[in-house]
Amino acid sequence: MADRRLQVFHTVARLLSFTKAAETLHMTQPAVTFQVRQLEEYFNTRLFDRTHNRISLTEAGETVYQFADKIFELYSEMENAVREMTGEISGSLTIGASTTIAEYMLPALLGDFRAQYPDVTIHLKVSNTDGIVSMVENNTIDLGVVEAPVSNKNLVVDKCRDDRLVAIVPPKHELATRASVHMRELLKYPFICREEGSGTREVIQSYICDTEECKQGMNVAMELGSPEAVKGAVEAGMGISVVSNATIQKELRLGTLVALQIEPPLERPFSFVHQKQKFRVRVMQELLEFARAYCHEHQVDER
Repeated sequence: MADRRLQVFHTVARLLSFTKAAETLHMTQPAVTFQVRQLEEYFNTRLFDRTHNRISLTEAGETVYQFADKIFELYSEMENAVREMTGEISGSLTIGASTTIAEYMLPALLGDFRAQYPDVTIHLKVSNTDGIVSMVENNTIDLGVVEAPVSNKNLVVDKCRDDRLVAIVPPKHELATRASVHMRELLKYPFICREEGSGTREVIQSYICDTEECKQGMNVAMELGSPEAVKGAVEAGMGISVVSNATIQKELRLGTLVALQIEPPLERPFSFVHQKQKFRVRVMQELLEFARAYCHEHQVDER
């Protein structure tokens, strides 16, 4: 409803990038540039300084940006107030999720949410945990769902559920007949792990450093970028790994992998993370409340 030129300018100013703004707004970069130039012509002044492929706000640009913040906050309050009266839930949200969550948890959750609220449009971006937290910090997504603790105290972190991690080995591995295994034993074998920045890898490394084996560390044989790739490497006998129990249900049924409980148990939270002001948007409130109820209902007792 707000002036489109102002919306585009506000996004570019927040991200200090025409390219990132175009991606966030689902526009082409020339279209973003055109909207900003239209606003500069309206005010008859430059709003950005452009030097050496970098941009910064001019003094006039800073003023417009500050007022735009207030304008969009008022628009949001107005829309929420009217929709509260009418009971309408609609709008658009951009959600970011780390790989494990995007592949194994979100499809069912978002499918159920869309069935209940068909007028809500949801865009999904997938990255590792570090990437998702960065997107939330830069306001390029409305809501992140991550699989590791978040250190930024300026963000709101809302725990969804606990996730149990287990060791996985191929059926003919010498540990395959065991029900559980201590981490010190796992460290003796070639380890297939996720890439740096992955929430799963961060949790495992933190867990190891809480034990006596911290200095020994993992014998990393291979780094891979997705749970599916990790499982495939273990199935092929290239090493062992530690993954979310939620990601291996198909392989356990087919008998292509064996899961071992880790001693002491290893768990991590699945959490929603967002900017504080984002919660004021009615559709965001509705999604978070729906997700909390969904996570509670589908919490799997893996103990």
